[in-house]
Amino acid sequence: MSDQDAPAPADAEAEAPAEPTTPPDPAREALADALRRDLGDGFLEHANANGDLWIRVSRDCWRRAAETLKVKHGFDYFCFVSGIDWLENPELSSRYEAVYSGDGGSGEDGGDEAAPAADAGPTLLGDRVAGGDTRFTVFGRVFSTTKKWGVTLKADLDEANPTVESWVTVYRGADWHERETWEMFGFQFDGHPGLRHMYLPGGFEGFPLRKDFPLLARMVKPWPGLVDKEPIPGEDDDSEQQGEQQEAAAT
Repeated sequence: MSDQDAPAPADAEAEAPAEPTTPPDPAREALADALRRDLGDGFLEHANANGDLWIRVSRDCWRRAAETLKVKHGFDYFCFVSGIDWLENPELSSRYEAVYSGDGGSGEDGGDEAAPAADAGPTLLGDRVAGGDTRFTVFGRVFSTTKKWGVTLKADLDEANPTVESWVTVYRGADWHERETWEMFGFQFDGHPGLRHMYLPGGFEGFPLRKDFPLLARMVKPWPGLVDKEPIPGEDDDSEQQGEQQEAAAT
């Protein structure tokens, strides 16, 4: 028997198959290089993978980057503008961990969940495409009808004053999207012709898509999946009957 035919040792660890990787697209890489030259220090980072391109710019270059993509590089179609809050919800995360570890959403002694340390600062989620290190990110997608592919721009915003210039003078369709992002995240778009509520009443306080916005409905009823499933009426009786039938068949 040759060495190739020899069985592997019993304690040998099986190697996990490598995840498929897509090489960077040359056309998208060329665009990233061109935009880096156009924006200078305002171009911070980019990711060219899996047939897509993400570019992170400084918030001071947010509008100029969109204008450059449209006027100079032919990205003539506006897709959307929105925001992300990278704040982790420690209370929700701990409850998920407890449920999936078999603790049922409470401590080992059946008591209440441990409260986070009073001096613990906010935790921000990581693993961001094209980087970033602030709590708030504004991002927008534009598309070229001649190239037939798009690019996503993103910019980190200051938590105390999440403000960038509006895209409305570059892409008219950004009007509605910036109003929604302003209403739901509290991002300010300087130069927007009229930021005003679309869904919420005028006197509404707070920003519903921020992670620290209190969801009162979930204070009354927990998130689905965080509590044990309630039994269906008659389900226990059916289980007992099946068990009795199985025991009778075994004897």
